[in-house]
Amino acid sequence: MSDLLFDQLESGKPVKLEKAGKTICVTRVGDEVFAIDDTCTHSEASLSEGDVTDFKIECWLHGAEFDLRTGEAITLPANIALETYPVRIEANRVTVEI
Repeated sequence: MSDLLFDQLESGKPVKLEKAGKTICVTRVGDEVFAIDDTCTHSEASLSEGDVTDFKIECWLHGAEFDLRTGEAITLPANIALETYPVRIEANRVTVEI
């Protein structure tokens, strides 16, 4: 998937996006959209398979949580932040800037 439409993103349901050779997790929370690296910094698990609560995403494998806004690791076993990417929403189109 390379193009995303805002109204097709379900709030709290992360999706995987491949762009510029990177795998990115894109998540809508209300009227905001966030983009982070898809791979958990603790293990090789895909965060797009995780659960979103408020502005946190939880890795499905070991339960590490990350702040979607900053990429900060907020619970162990992860202690390294994720890279975040700027997101623009224009005319229902979501663009992740790499």
